[in-house]
Amino acid sequence: MRSSSLRWAVCTLVATLCVVTQANAAEIATIAGTGVDEHSGDGGPALKAGLSNPFGLEIAPDGMLYFCDFTNHVIRRMDLKTGFLTTVAGTPRNPGFAGDGGPALRAKFHEPHEIRFDRNGNYYISDMKSDVIRRIDAKTQIITTVAGTAKPGFTGDGGPATKAEFNNPIAVSLDGDARLLICDIKNHRVRQVDLESGLVSTFAGNGEKNPVVDGAPLSSTAFFGPRSLAVDTNHDVILVLREGNAVYRIDRKEKSVRHLAGTGKKGYAGDGGDGKLAQVNGPKGIAIDHQGNILLCDTENHVIRIIERLTGKIDTLVGDGTIGDGPDGNPRHCRLNRPHGVFVALDGTVYIGDSGNHKIRKLTR
Repeated sequence: MRSSSLRWAVCTLVATLCVVTQANAAEIATIAGTGVDEHSGDGGPALKAGLSNPFGLEIAPDGMLYFCDFTNHVIRRMDLKTGFLTTVAGTPRNPGFAGDGGPALRAKFHEPHEIRFDRNGNYYISDMKSDVIRRIDAKTQIITTVAGTAKPGFTGDGGPATKAEFNNPIAVSLDGDARLLICDIKNHRVRQVDLESGLVSTFAGNGEKNPVVDGAPLSSTAFFGPRSLAVDTNHDVILVLREGNAVYRIDRKEKSVRHLAGTGKKGYAGDGGDGKLAQVNGPKGIAIDHQGNILLCDTENHVIRIIERLTGKIDTLVGDGTIGDGPDGNPRHCRLNRPHGVFVALDGTVYIGDSGNHKIRKLTR
């Protein structure tokens, strides 16, 4: 018993020292955006381009960084080798829902929120205010709608996803190439689309706003404000609740819900301790690194936090809890402004949509 306790203590100490060492060696830099809220700079250096609330972001199979330029109502792409930026979908500063069946550059979006790629490079976008999920074909760049009718509501489970109604579908995640998971935030549900049959169903949530009970069966659990999600290597779903101010793991084998972080009460507290006892404030974007740690946009606290897989402890990677704009360098001294998007590359580099500053930052660990 003593030996087991000692091993656990050593593992905990090693994990903590690794996080501290990484934080001390880490460096953050701005890679896109001038800080001016505008759409400008296509065809030139990303650092001289104007962005408008960059939200969800991801590196595609082509090695480029794509992101939702939220209030520009477009999708943009940054070449990480040259640093140049282009718009690849949508019409700048012209919100709407149009263009299906045609080139993505002639389409209209209304506040695109999140972007995810399949292994072939096709990309799925949560076109939030249009109440639909769009797909852009990697080869043809033709855009189509794969879920939603462009009318807000809650209908259609068991039938074609294109005839179903959603209410502010805010985030998407791919479960392999077979299923698309959608945070249907105002319906307080996570819904799934079978990409082979095109049928939609509810994966989690019953539409109610009740507190989540740790260990409760998935079938009877309510999720208040499902905001973002990711699928880990065990095919479990990590789910962020914006209004619920917490993070949960949906265990697919047990079909149960496990509490990971956030007490449900708004605040900024708990670093260095058990994530379940910590306070977060309006959490939004999420990513999982290659050690299984969870990176979280603790948006209203203006920080990026990490929940360690081995220990369950939470800490801050970027920011100090105060709104601001940089400076680059030490990540704990680099203040952010309502970050919404986070992505971890294969080499461990972290990309952050520093939304309120209209910039994208890169954290090297």
